[in-house]
Amino acid sequence: MQGKLKAKSFVSLTGGFFLLFALSIIHLTQGQADYSVSDLLSGVWTEGRIQDIVVSLRLPRLAVGILAGGALAVSGAVLQTLTNNPLASPGTLGINAGAFFFVVLSTILFPGFVGGFPFATALLGAVISSLLVIGLSGKQMDPVRVALTGMIISLLFASMTGTMQLLFENETNGLFLWGSGTLVQLNWGGVQFAAPVIFVTFAVVLLLAKPMDILSLGEDIASSLGQNVRLVKLAAWGMAIVLAATTVSVVGPIGFIGLMAPHIVRMMGIRGHLQILIHSFLWGSVMLIGADVLGRLIQPGQEVPAGAMTALIGGPWLLYLAWKTARSMKRGERQMGGTTKPIRLKMLVPILIAAIIGVTTLALSFNGSAWNFDWLSPVVWEFRVPRVLTAFIVGVMLAITGVILQGVLRNPLADASVLGVTSMGGAGAMLLLVVFPAIPPAFLPLGATLGASLALGIILLTAWKNNFQPMLVALMGIAISAFGSAATQILVVKAKLAVASALVWLSGSTYAKGWDDVQFALILFALFIWPAVYITRSLDTLTFGDDVAAGLGLNIRSTRVWALVVGVAISTAAVSIVGTIGFIGLVAPHIARRLVGFRHLPLMLSSGLIGGLLLVTADFIGRTLIAPNDIPSGLIVALIGTPYLLYLLKKMK
Repeated sequence: MQGKLKAKSFVSLTGGFFLLFALSIIHLTQGQADYSVSDLLSGVWTEGRIQDIVVSLRLPRLAVGILAGGALAVSGAVLQTLTNNPLASPGTLGINAGAFFFVVLSTILFPGFVGGFPFATALLGAVISSLLVIGLSGKQMDPVRVALTGMIISLLFASMTGTMQLLFENETNGLFLWGSGTLVQLNWGGVQFAAPVIFVTFAVVLLLAKPMDILSLGEDIASSLGQNVRLVKLAAWGMAIVLAATTVSVVGPIGFIGLMAPHIVRMMGIRGHLQILIHSFLWGSVMLIGADVLGRLIQPGQEVPAGAMTALIGGPWLLYLAWKTARSMKRGERQMGGTTKPIRLKMLVPILIAAIIGVTTLALSFNGSAWNFDWLSPVVWEFRVPRVLTAFIVGVMLAITGVILQGVLRNPLADASVLGVTSMGGAGAMLLLVVFPAIPPAFLPLGATLGASLALGIILLTAWKNNFQPMLVALMGIAISAFGSAATQILVVKAKLAVASALVWLSGSTYAKGWDDVQFALILFALFIWPAVYITRSLDTLTFGDDVAAGLGLNIRSTRVWALVVGVAISTAAVSIVGTIGFIGLVAPHIARRLVGFRHLPLMLSSGLIGGLLLVTADFIGRTLIAPNDIPSGLIVALIGTPYLLYLLKKMK
């Protein structure tokens, strides 16, 4: 047995070092000017252009990639042990997103203090993100709950980061590419800063290897063996956070390395934390350098973010892990958090309509600095009225999507953004812009439909045999969402879009919507509202559970397929009109459910009105807060909706 383990360890180390060496040689030959291996061998030892480029630019990039990949892999291995969660990593837990937000914030507020490597602020953001995940996930650290919590926290910090980048475009110039994760280095400064921190932290983690072996047996057993469980967990959490923060401060947020590398090491038969940590460092370096090599092969002469490439590669891997994790756990249903004393619909609807009229009046009459009650004036009628109407219709559609998907999956955190439909729809539309740069905006729905349909197809194929187990579908959605976001980042770079315009579209905006957009939105709404209403009775039956619903004669599988198709179609329509807006489909159904209860027809009506109200309000705030500048509605919605979702996560059983 011991001999087999040593043999597996030898194969892993030998293969890893060989791959790292080969990839490093290829990596050094790539750049604005490609050099052959013979050019490198002859030019690196003599003074000249090749030596300057290799020594000053390419070797630092290679070195920082090896360090960052290893650090992320070790951080992921530690987090997976601490949370007993195969889906844990700095990216999936929101640690990278939190660290990056605080880097952006500090760059704006204290540019002189931050300097070249904002480690202190990145560390602060990583700590805050970790505390949020730990506090909101509960003591049990349920894998699905942890993954969804991490995703929501990532969305929160991403929305705040996007807002800061739009408000302070000059101050944050250059952070868009870096925020996607890039190994670009202009000198040895990044390596000189990161290397001591990473090596010292890695050494401390290795000292914690044996305590983590004991901890993996369970906290009760570890305590009975005399281990100070709290101290070990605190030290390990701290080291994992330091490793993640260090990489973010030098190369930006790079995901999936910390997720994939430890799993690959375990699949090769490596056991024991000491061996797992050492091998993870090696294979994390291999994976990050390999991703950077692949990115420059795909787009020679241009800088494709390494973080986007790792997400593109890691998305399918997360799909596999999600499938494996969901199958290994018991089928569970989530408490949907309704009310036992629903408000009468005939009382609630007038209140919501009055609120909508009030916000609409404000939106039409105020431009951020002056009032204008002449609604027939060209400025109001041609610009504000269609914008408000578009926001309301899209808000209704997004809320209805949330009602359908939460009903199908019996998961209160289900939404088009969680299922990856929104991000894949955005990626599809962006792909169309890249392939056909002069294409009219009216054709963007085609690209969005193709992207969203691909997301739906993946979900249907993977979940069909498991009777659309809600847990499995939700985890699949997280993986697809990450893949779609990575694809969009790469397409934005390839299309050479202006950073501000790309951020606006990716954040979701009702800016410059006209009467043609209103007409298009109304047509799509009229097309999809009837099938949405038709499935409400089936969704009511599903609330009793699969066994009861089947006993009542409901075809569970076909109902879920039909409902998913309808929900995805409505979401795709919304993306094609205003871009990628999340949170409406998460927040509106929850608010409505607490007011009117579980029945889906009144729930859909009230959710639609609440969703429309939320998006009109967000559009008004975004248009007037820093007028004449415009903040995308999607960012405002995220900032409004996230606190409620965090509260919901804390209360959820």
